[in-house]
Amino acid sequence: MTGKTVLLTGVSGYVGGRLLPRLEGQGHRVRCLERRPEFLRGRVDPKTEIVQGDVLRPETLSSALEGVDTAYYLVHSMGTADSDGFEAQDRLGAENFARVARACGVRRIVYLGGLGEEEADLSPHLRSRHEVGRVLRGSGVPVTEFRASIVIGSGSLSFEMLRALVERLPVMVTPRWVSVRAQPIAINDLLFFLDAALALEGDDSRIYEIGGAERVSYGELMQEYARQRHLRRWMIPVPILTPRLSSPWLGLVTPLYARVGRALAESICHETVVRDDRALRDFAIQPMGVREAIENALANEDREFAETRWSDAISSGGTDPVVFGSDGTVGRGRRLVDSRECHVDVPVERAFAPLRRIGGRTGWYAFDWLWRLRGLIDLLVGGVGMRRGRPNPEHLRVGDSVDWWRVEAYEPDRRIRLRAEMRVPGRAWLEFEVVPHDGGSTIRQTAVFDPAGLAGLLYWYGIYPLHGAVFQGMLAGIARAARQEPGSACS
Repeated sequence: MTGKTVLLTGVSGYVGGRLLPRLEGQGHRVRCLERRPEFLRGRVDPKTEIVQGDVLRPETLSSALEGVDTAYYLVHSMGTADSDGFEAQDRLGAENFARVARACGVRRIVYLGGLGEEEADLSPHLRSRHEVGRVLRGSGVPVTEFRASIVIGSGSLSFEMLRALVERLPVMVTPRWVSVRAQPIAINDLLFFLDAALALEGDDSRIYEIGGAERVSYGELMQEYARQRHLRRWMIPVPILTPRLSSPWLGLVTPLYARVGRALAESICHETVVRDDRALRDFAIQPMGVREAIENALANEDREFAETRWSDAISSGGTDPVVFGSDGTVGRGRRLVDSRECHVDVPVERAFAPLRRIGGRTGWYAFDWLWRLRGLIDLLVGGVGMRRGRPNPEHLRVGDSVDWWRVEAYEPDRRIRLRAEMRVPGRAWLEFEVVPHDGGSTIRQTAVFDPAGLAGLLYWYGIYPLHGAVFQGMLAGIARAARQEPGSACS
């Protein structure tokens, strides 16, 4: 396979981000399809090709699929802000991809879907996962579809929810869906199946149901996690808690936010167990059980950050990745700008250090309680809130999530630009620049808001006095942290 090209989609997501280094390490010729190629630069092997494209824009797909032997389709729209439209987006994306793949002569498509009985009244998320598989198979290109249940791994959506619930709640009022059976699979076992699909022979389409060695409920998963963490937890079942009612609760207690929490809870309501063991007969693997899967996840979670996280996916914010300006600079047109600067008597690298640590556990250098309140409001209206944190407390890369922001541009010791993924009537950015000046450094902080109609204007001017205090306090806090930076002349 080393002489054949493999296309990988969803590289910014949890599974795709884990699969990429595995494929690169085995010497495959890998090509990545990415809406924002700059988010991948520095994260891929120098030999890996990055092609800009979007499955919702078919005209961008030919250059990515031309000459491809096997294409991995790891795309979904569950995180979209339009909660009623993700099924339509999933369908359209699959149709576009399948049609162009056939035209380009792709030998096989490998797709990751979800377990669940076809005849059951499935949740919108699981229903869409199955529909995407049917659409891909309908193209005439042979499809290998893996259907999986809960994925256990550091940084996975399910594990993040599991960990947060058990760590934060000594007593849990549990919904009915906590007792429904699933067949969790460890991320390493899932990657084995996806990787092994490259060696499959034949021109037929196949559906493989894959899972771990045990069938357990989500409640049993929580108990096993608690046992390994030496925590005593009590669960009180309350049957009246539906997915609709429990999703805001998940948003308040876990890193999830309401629309993602609801989609996950609705899916967990359905039994997702393996009923066809063909995968165990066709692939040389014996998947691990729940105990070992959680042990492995905890071992990785105990590091500073997981290899990849579900919230790192560009789509997790539910907003389209728009550019800051045609030339990458602050646009003045109809955009509203608040720009401030201050001088600090420290070298540029010291002045920049607090900026590269901003957000997450470090906070925002002023009025952190207001930031948390704004994050809570965002959660209540279906936004991402402040729960995502950041993947690394010391360093940033383009594409990283920082609370409700996404790193859109990053130049070490010079510039950071963040794009907001919270719910606002418009688009917002926050940019920091550090330049040498008079033997020290000037820190420039610029907030930019592109209002959507009258609602956007009312939002900006309605909270402008509050913004003024927050922005000024934040800049002063950054300057203070820079002066106190170890090794600084003014510390």
